This record gives sequence, structure tokens and C-alpha cells, in this order.
Amino acid sequence: MMSELPEMRASDAERDRVAEALREAVAEGRLDMEEFAQRLDAVYKARTHGELEPLVRDLPVPGSATSLAERGAPAPVAEGWADRIGGPPSSTWAVAVMGGFQRRGSWTAPRRFTAFAFWGGGEIDLREARFEDREVVIRCFAIMGGMQVIAPPDLDVQVGGVGIMGGFDDKAGGPGTPGAPRVRITGLAFWGGVGVARKERRARREQLREERRKPLE
Repeated sequence: MMSELPEMRASDAERDRVAEALREAVAEGRLDMEEFAQRLDAVYKARTHGELEPLVRDLPVPGSATSLAERGAPAPVAEGWADRIGGPPSSTWAVAVMGGFQRRGSWTAPRRFTAFAFWGGGEIDLREARFEDREVVIRCFAIMGGMQVIAPPDLDVQVGGVGIMGGFDDKAGGPGTPGAPRVRITGLAFWGGVGVARKERRARREQLREERRKPLE
């Protein structure tokens, strides 16, 4: 549905609704992370309905900020990033030697976190984490082992590691929503791999499922 007033100025609430539609699309696999990052950046730079509309035109929602409001799409849940920044870190390092480690759930990521895996594996899950500061550096060293970092779609993630006879996946890097902490992921994968993935929080996945079950009015 085309907006009848494409030159009308977009409100913050309308930009947030379009951003929410993009987050749902990436969670469902309709967009890859590179395209999601490009569109999300364009959302928060958009000034009019006409600039917002093309960003969701090819997604299974009406293609304008106005029609999203008419549909009755709920306002996005406030992430409250300010409430998740600060506090003493839970730990500053993790090691897996012929074994494994996990950092997940409600833990506090430090300003500098170093993870090492040798013939082992590790998981660093940031979806429910707090952050000691607004900028966090995670250094991953996988030697004949593997490691995965999981981030929510709205977190600012920058990936800059190196793979030597191994892989350091940077496809999930990209900007987050306003106010999101920045997480820089760096390090080395030698005969091993470091993967970075975007996944929705469990509560958010359940909310999306409930919304899809509700019939449109």
C-alpha cells in the first residue's frame, strides 16, 4: 500500500515500527545481516514516509509507515539499553582446552573479554547480557577449535578477526539501534573457526509468535 502523503515527515514512532518489521524479517530469514544493517541505517536517516516505504515494500507487511500504523502493529518493546550498561563484570576470560565453556544468560560482559579454545569450543551469548561499558571488546582465539558469539539483532557489532587455515565469520557485523552498546569482536582462528550470529532473544521470539497468531483486524 502506497502512502498517499510520501512527503509527510516521519515520526520517531513510525521509524521504530519500520525498524521492528526489519528485525522480524531478519529473524525469519527474509533478510541477511548485511541487507538488514543497510536498511536499518536508512530507517534512522529517513525523514519522510516516502523514504521509509521502500525499506519494507518487499516484506510481508504493508509497505509504508502509515499503513503499519493503520494495521495496528504494536510499538516495539523498549530495549532499555541504559539499564543494561554498567556494573562489575562477571568474568574477563574463558578457556576451553579439549573441553568447552559457555557465557550465557544474565551475565555482565567486561570492557575487555578474552576467550581461548584449543581442541575445544566455546559459546559467548550476548542476548541477555549486561555490559560493563558502552564499548566492549571480545577477543577470540580458536586454535584447532571453534567458538560462537551470539548477538541480538539490535546490538552494534563490529567484527575484525583473522582466519588462517580457518574461518573468522564477519557476516553478522553491523550497526544496532540508537543507544545500543558497541561490541568489537576480534582475534584469530588457526585451523579453527569463530562464528558470529544474530538471533532474537527468547522473550522476543515468543512475542513474535504470539503476534503472528493474532488475526489482523
